[in-house]
Amino acid sequence: MPLTAEQQAEIDSQSNIQIPTKRPVSPGLEAILFKALPVLDHGFVRVVDYMGDDSSIVQAARVSYGAGTKKVSEDRGLIRYLMRHHHTTPFEMCEIKYHVRLPIFVARQWIRHRTASVNEYSARYSIMDREFYIPEPEVLAAQSKINNQGRGDVLSSEQAAAVIQLLKQDAQQCYDHYETLLNPAKEGGYGLARELARMNLTLNSYSQWYWKINLHNLFHFLQLRIDPHAQYEIRVYAEAMLKTLQAWVPIACEAFEDYRRGAVTFSASMMQVLGKMLNGETVEQENSGLTKREWTEMMQMLTPYQSK
Repeated sequence: MPLTAEQQAEIDSQSNIQIPTKRPVSPGLEAILFKALPVLDHGFVRVVDYMGDDSSIVQAARVSYGAGTKKVSEDRGLIRYLMRHHHTTPFEMCEIKYHVRLPIFVARQWIRHRTASVNEYSARYSIMDREFYIPEPEVLAAQSKINNQGRGDVLSSEQAAAVIQLLKQDAQQCYDHYETLLNPAKEGGYGLARELARMNLTLNSYSQWYWKINLHNLFHFLQLRIDPHAQYEIRVYAEAMLKTLQAWVPIACEAFEDYRRGAVTFSASMMQVLGKMLNGETVEQENSGLTKREWTEMMQMLTPYQSK
């Protein structure tokens, strides 16, 4: 994950700033503030600013629930209660801002989450870097035969090597042509406007943005993107961001991992079936009232907890 000299100098200068404050400060997050966490081959995630901590969630909740007590153990209990019962507003009182470097195709998937403020590097004003995401062989897989959105079997080593070679060749050629479009005529180019020349770049080219979001919406983003079914290339960014949350709001993050990430949801019909099973009744899919897909999903959710 190479950083430019200018980027590293900016990070170093920001890291050395000491500003007294009366605002809530998260020691864990302060320790990694501005530091770039590497993701993929040339990407990174780094926290550049934040507001609030676990105590801010509790403070907001107690406006509604009353003063109560202020022991850390009871703060943890309150945060877990809020998470468990989907009382989301107190989590909105915390905000965080990231600087993210990511492939364009990942950015286009990421931007579907419309609950953040985003400012992306503009190829209308600036020239894009000659850096591209080239997958590792172990993540190159064929199209899934059962899931139109997912991957199936991993390619053979020979196939993976051929795919990687094609990706490299295409990206380099497109960038060479991008430079030709941009260069003035005296340098053998066409002097094309940057906002037009950018159309020739491949989707594995790297972009970057600043992305600011509140904690409630970030938890929702992570719940979706850290799921094993999420695309690998966005999932690794979510996993890096989860590390920053563990440092920033450890109590809230613990509750998230218990009640969101590690939890499953049963429908009312599934609960009726589970009730019959707990009462000793034999229930099969045909007489359960569930469709085959619902039945399969319920069995998959129960499998890790069934005794062998």
